[in-house]
Amino acid sequence: MSLNATYLRRVYSRCTGEERGTARSSHLPTPRTIGLTILAMLAFAANSVLCRLALDQGSIDPASFTLVRIGSGVVALWLILACTGRTSLMQGSWRGAFALVAYAAAFSFAYLTLSAGAGSLLLFGAVQATMVTTGLVRGERLTAPQWLGFAVALAGLAVLLMPGAAAPPIGGALLMFAAGIAWGAYSLIGRGAIDPLAATAGNFLRALPLAAILLGLTAMFGTKLDQSGLVYAIASGAVASGLGYTIWYAALPGLSQARGASVQMSVPVITALAGTLVLGETITLRLSLSSAAILGGIALVIASRPRAP
Repeated sequence: MSLNATYLRRVYSRCTGEERGTARSSHLPTPRTIGLTILAMLAFAANSVLCRLALDQGSIDPASFTLVRIGSGVVALWLILACTGRTSLMQGSWRGAFALVAYAAAFSFAYLTLSAGAGSLLLFGAVQATMVTTGLVRGERLTAPQWLGFAVALAGLAVLLMPGAAAPPIGGALLMFAAGIAWGAYSLIGRGAIDPLAATAGNFLRALPLAAILLGLTAMFGTKLDQSGLVYAIASGAVASGLGYTIWYAALPGLSQARGASVQMSVPVITALAGTLVLGETITLRLSLSSAAILGGIALVIASRPRAP
């Protein structure tokens, strides 16, 4: 999962008082912020690894994984809000819930065929492409370096998907790209949230019956859920998602807009390395070149703000 730069800027401004002229973006992050950020990025990367691990072992089907992931996320987020006395502040919307379950379902089905590293890179690239394209449609203007970065990132995606032995399966790639578009839409829907964690909890709660309907619709094709698959799905929902976003929102007040957006580029890299260590996946030359192009291009986009229309 990834947050867009505009959303980060809004959250950061509320948490630090930047809108009141007291921004601290020039300050170096504290050790606490650095530690929280590292934990959050590891949690986000863990989502891909846990899903791929569960599906690769055949211990759970994608629809069941989606339902258990969202359900355990609801429980974890509710407990976290309860500990802070904020259960009555569950927010969110049905639009956000639909986008969330679309992301989670496409994500799970995509990992039937994709490697963890390729899937995470496609997801990240699709999210950022959605953000940039939406901004352009709404009248934002990019600087020349940002246009160059956007073009380089798109070229990287094209290289990754070019036909060949090392290319990811097209079906899985399209599903993951759809997951990225859905997550981009989710971020855009929720970017004005006053309390992002409460909004996330509300969206997870609303997404739960939608995930149950998805499982019912796919049950005719067969379901599978053994103990290891259940554990992986719970870990993905409760720890990598619920706790991961709690940690991320705690880290955001200490990060500038640029740092908050750029640090997320580490997630596909962490995921690829974890896929190699945990799943025995191979980091191919194509994946390495595509990663450099996509992440480098996005870095150029993030480097400077777009000009006002």
